[in-house]
Amino acid sequence: MATTKKPAAKKTTSKASTARKAPVKKTVAAKSTAKKPVAKRTANSTARKAPTTRKVAAKKTAKMRSFHVAGDQPPFKSFAITRQTVYWLILVSVIIFAQLWILKTQYEVINLLDQQLIDAAL
Repeated sequence: MATTKKPAAKKTTSKASTARKAPVKKTVAAKSTAKKPVAKRTANSTARKAPTTRKVAAKKTAKMRSFHVAGDQPPFKSFAITRQTVYWLILVSVIIFAQLWILKTQYEVINLLDQQLIDAAL
């Protein structure tokens, strides 16, 4: 059969009381004084292993880059047809074609809707 605890009674303190509570001291648990059994050493357990040596990576020196004369730069306003120019021209032409097709389709839809409104009014 289970038992239930009764709730602790609440203490009411008045606000007029300005006394501080004394700090609570923590108790330290007593240490166990039981001794552990000592294991017997065998011939194998007393043999020491040779210390392992760590390999230390040598510091790499940064490669020195010498200054060199830069190649001639073409003037900014010069025009030369390159592979990239051709790619851009193809991309722009596809975009313009797609926009014109969309505008034509929208115009046809608007004309169709206007025609239906005119027919419905008559």
